[in-house]
Parts: sequence; structure tokens; C-alpha cells
Amino acid sequence: MKEVSITQDDLYAARIFFNAALPLLKVVIQSKPNIKKKFEKKNFVFQVSALYDMAPGGKMATHLVFNNGEITVKVSEIHPKPDIEFVFPDIKKFIIFFSGKGMPLPKMKGIVKNMGSFMAVMQGLLTMSKLLGSTDAPVAIEDQELLVKLFFYLLPNGISQLNKAGHEKIHDFALKSPDRAYAFAVTGYPALNSYIRFKEGNSKAGRGEYPRCKPFLTLRFDSVMHALDILMSKGDMVDYMANDYLKVEGAPEFAGIVGEFMFVIGDYAKAAYMD
Repeated sequence: MKEVSITQDDLYAARIFFNAALPLLKVVIQSKPNIKKKFEKKNFVFQVSALYDMAPGGKMATHLVFNNGEITVKVSEIHPKPDIEFVFPDIKKFIIFFSGKGMPLPKMKGIVKNMGSFMAVMQGLLTMSKLLGSTDAPVAIEDQELLVKLFFYLLPNGISQLNKAGHEKIHDFALKSPDRAYAFAVTGYPALNSYIRFKEGNSKAGRGEYPRCKPFLTLRFDSVMHALDILMSKGDMVDYMANDYLKVEGAPEFAGIVGEFMFVIGDYAKAAYMD
């Protein structure tokens, strides 16, 4: 078998998918009543992994534990005996699959013995993929709100993951940062809020309103649709700020930096570096 060369960009992208994107499956399931009810009486472990010799245990993985409707996400943890597992032969194929650049199917373990659970998981994964991979805003209002939530949860977590992985530009920014929080919000939709906190090289992403004090910077959209315009690269941040569709609360001189980091995460999520 030909050895696959794994680049630093591959590792950054894999970290975003394993640690920031896959956990969103829980959000999708819990936000969709028709999907959520399919997990109510199920108890199983679902794991996604990609073989990588340099990782502890020989692979990178994240798994979800389903227990009668309750879902626990275990980021960067290998479960020794998952009931269902998608195993990719290498990190590149994992990234190509989840970025939508191709369909290198993983080896699927346990699906025959757990067909009902497998079908429920697939419905959740396909719903998440359809939302995050769409080029136009969803028609249904509840899906518009869910997509903003997914983006708002993905972006700060992805930024924090790249900081922890030593991404040069993001980690350099974090090293120079005092204790500051940067938030994302849509007026009238507090459930969509998220934030990232930096302090002397460290970072932590969170959901909801930042609890400690007023954030150093908040990017606040006036509507869900205007948020989607920017998140889906259909609008210009400068124009939206000029029209008050997007308000920068706090330190406006840092809005450009946060915006740049948002697009870094977006590019890795699309595996744009492979183009």
C-alpha cells in the first residue's frame, strides 16, 4: 500500500473535524425532534476514526455515547469497543469525505448488528452534512437558526483548536492576548450565542453568553439571514457594518482579526488547501 504523506494542514483540518465539527452531531440530533426520538431507547457507542501512526493508539478518533436519548461526546478519545465505527484508512481520506471533496468511504463496523442505531446516526450525519454543505440558506426558519448555531459553535471551537495545535498566526495572537473574550451573537436569539476566550496563549470556546463580564468584542448580527450571508460568504463584512446589519460592540479594531480567523476555519472545513 502506498504511504500517504500527511501535512501540517492535514493535521489542522483533522483536528477541526474531529474536535469541533463531529461534536455538532449532538446539536443536530437534539435540535430535530424527528431525529431525536429515534435515539430515545437506544444505548450504543458511535465512533469515527482515521488511522494515523503518529497518534496515540495509532489513530485519531472522536466518539459519541448514546444512552436512552442522552448523548455524551468524547472528543479525541478512542473507545476500545464501539458498537458502530467508521474507520478511514488515513487522515486525508477522512478530510476529503467530511469536507465534501470526495466520497472515499470508510470501513463501517457493527452496522449489521446495530442496523437501527446505524440508520438513526446516518440520518443525523446526513442532516448535518446537508446543512453545513449547503450553498444557499435553508428555506425553513428553524433550519436557518440551526445553521447559524452550528456555525457559531464551530467557529470559536475551531479557532481554539488551531491555537492549541500551534497554528502560527492564531497561536501568536493568543500568546500576546491578555484575558479577553470575543463573542458571536444575533439580536433576539440568545440561544445562538457563542464565544472564545484568550489568555496568554491559552484559549477556550464556549456556548451561550460569556458569563464573566462583557466581551472585549462582540460581532452582533441584526438577523439570522444577515448572519448566514456572512457565514456563507454571500455578503461583505464591511458593507454589512456600514448598513448596521452587523454591529461591532467593543473594540472594532479587532473585528478584522476575528473575521480573518473565521475564514481560516472555513477554509480548513472546506479543505481549501488541497485545491
